[in-house]
Amino acid sequence: MHSDHNNIDDNGYESNRMSDEGSPMLMSPWNQSSPGSTTSPEDGLIGSMVREEGHVYSLAATRGLLYTGSDSKNVHVWKNMKLFTTFKSNSGLVKAVIISGDKIFTGHQDGKVRVWKSNSKDPRIYKRIGTFPTLFEILKSSMKSKNYVEVKRHHTTLWIKHCDAVSCLAMDEHEGLLYTGSWDKTIKVWKISNSKCLESVKAHDDAVNSIVSSSDGLVITGSAEGSVKMWKREGRGKNMKHRYMQTLLDQECAVTALAVSKSGSIVYCGSSDGVVNFWEELSHGGVIKGHKLAVLCVAVGGNLVFSGSADKTICVWRRVGSIHTCLSVLTGHMGPVKCVAVEKDVESSDKWVVYSGSLDKSVKVWRVSE
Repeated sequence: MHSDHNNIDDNGYESNRMSDEGSPMLMSPWNQSSPGSTTSPEDGLIGSMVREEGHVYSLAATRGLLYTGSDSKNVHVWKNMKLFTTFKSNSGLVKAVIISGDKIFTGHQDGKVRVWKSNSKDPRIYKRIGTFPTLFEILKSSMKSKNYVEVKRHHTTLWIKHCDAVSCLAMDEHEGLLYTGSWDKTIKVWKISNSKCLESVKAHDDAVNSIVSSSDGLVITGSAEGSVKMWKREGRGKNMKHRYMQTLLDQECAVTALAVSKSGSIVYCGSSDGVVNFWEELSHGGVIKGHKLAVLCVAVGGNLVFSGSADKTICVWRRVGSIHTCLSVLTGHMGPVKCVAVEKDVESSDKWVVYSGSLDKSVKVWRVSE
């Protein structure tokens, strides 16, 4: 099976590793004086939530609610750091979660995406309102031989179906599109309003681990093969095509995570060698080094960048221009940090609430100020 942890231990401890833009040696995470040291007294760990149900693979936050997916089939919903409710999928551990308006989209090990909505009268009750692809589309598509593609030798499947885990999700809300990336090496484009698969793109030679969509119809994908590619949406409806534009990165070690700034102008990419690359307006801006092991997730909030790693820490970086300085290192997880999400702190305009999910089966909540 494909792993997000290729070469996870290949890059041992190097005492001189730090942000290439010249931050002083003492900014290096392993020279921080106290564990979890942060910039101001009220910053740091707010709380920890544990359900003994397996590794936390995915999370998403909106309006004070946190959704977590794990290798149980449950999606837990948390409110004020307490379990609010749970909804159960009948199959496939939850590899990815994304929120759009009042809908929750979950990507699963079984290659499907499921869509959920809470009950307007009782917000604790979530109902599945759709599946991508729909059973109807599968039956309709299976009538015509031209809809089958060869995925392995002597093995064909419908082009509208992922034949391996859905590892990542991205949304273009303006166009009403959902993008899915899969370990089957493809990305697929879905029209949210009718659950139809509009296009399937053979994007990489290995598992697609991450996908982001930015304004102007750009889609960026990262793969276990070590490449980051850019695609441009052209046309609309039935004539829509995503055209390959360029390869932003081509390296030996796996690309594990992508994130894009709110404006869409800065793209971050985490890799299994512990490095974060970034691009400004699609030209390479540099690398950020602060982890001893693989970077497994990246998130952006304002001028802050958060990188979670197999070394069990989250590095918090502040960007000024194209220089990234390590503000703090969030420590406390007992296992690799697999997913991270960030939301504006409602109580304070210059603070962010950071959620991190780990293979230690816990979700931690942190407050970080800019």
